[in-house]
Amino acid sequence: MKFFVEIGESAEFTKSIGAEDLARFAELSGDFDPIHMDDAYAAASRYGRRIAHGILAMAPLSAVSAMISRRAKERGSPGVSVSMGYDRIRFLKPVYMGDTLTARYTIQSLEGDRSRSKVEVLNQAGELVVAGEHIMKWLPE
Repeated sequence: MKFFVEIGESAEFTKSIGAEDLARFAELSGDFDPIHMDDAYAAASRYGRRIAHGILAMAPLSAVSAMISRRAKERGSPGVSVSMGYDRIRFLKPVYMGDTLTARYTIQSLEGDRSRSKVEVLNQAGELVVAGEHIMKWLPE
């Protein structure tokens, strides 16, 4: 299969996480744990303030995988790409309300009809908060 992306190619996306993001994600997921929603509860916790849901901290990874997919399409890819999932995801540090996250996506291998990429999310201090791998399947039209 011909790929329209290359090993080492990458994409980045930056997003700040605010109170409204936590509220919308809680509505969507049904996860209203007070560590995410209650200032007083979170202040008394080991974190000292509200933290984002782990999956919400991963959300910017969707943007960077879509950027890679669109880039392939712009280069003439006749098919579509679909996410096959994430492997080895680790939540390494808490993401706090008000943090600015940068998602990085770097293609590491192209094999058969799939690509495997290193994914990372860093906070505004450059600390790695989420790490793992993403598998994308490239389907013919």
